[in-house]
Amino acid sequence: MSLELFDTHTHLYDEQFAGDLEDVFGRMADAGVTRALSIAFDLNSSAESIAMAASRPGIRASVGIHPHDAEEVPADYLARLAEMARRPEVVALGEMGLDYYRDLSPRPVQQNVFREQLALVRELNMPVIIHVRDAFGDLLEILCQDGISPAGGVMHCFSGSWEVALKCMKMGFYISLAGPVTFKNAVKLKEIAARVPLDRLLIETDCPYLAPEPRRGRRNEPAYVRYVAEHIAELRGVGLEVIAQNTTANAIKLFQI
Repeated sequence: MSLELFDTHTHLYDEQFAGDLEDVFGRMADAGVTRALSIAFDLNSSAESIAMAASRPGIRASVGIHPHDAEEVPADYLARLAEMARRPEVVALGEMGLDYYRDLSPRPVQQNVFREQLALVRELNMPVIIHVRDAFGDLLEILCQDGISPAGGVMHCFSGSWEVALKCMKMGFYISLAGPVTFKNAVKLKEIAARVPLDRLLIETDCPYLAPEPRRGRRNEPAYVRYVAEHIAELRGVGLEVIAQNTTANAIKLFQI
């Protein structure tokens, strides 16, 4: 049986891929990465993700507003997201959440836009893709108060503790690990990679960002999700095919592909 990997978080519309996108897709196929999600961060990237998914087999899209862009949303952004979310290429809402590391939008604005999008998640009964950085306390409080849909969701590029991971999984979230799990000093992430139940684990690149070892410092791309899978397999003492089979099946189930 051939290896099939699913990169659950990419930004392939990014200008860093403009010059060699066909080569990127070729390397992706060579690495056994048969599926990927194109993840949005604002209205324009939502449209770009849909267009890419419509033209590429194996690609699906999300639509949503990143906390960095929360302050810039137009008055009708929810209606526009709802319209795009009904496209057949769209399988999730996000990435959305809170980011107190860069604070590119005021925190009250981030929280309000996050809550408004969570209401849309519940209305449409779709999976949600969560971005959180240095804001787990407020994020978990909002999630406990507001809730998500029965469709569940994913904590993208997870960076929290094992205790936080347990709380997230109890709420219905998958834990997605990206390139940082391969970094030598990522002790906390390696523990999580070894302990998360296989039926709650996803993998991603977040490309073009966060390239894993041994590609760290370069532009990331979907083919490199294989390094993430290989490292997790090593940490768990199992074969690569075990991680590939389980994470791909989990993504197909979550995003109802």
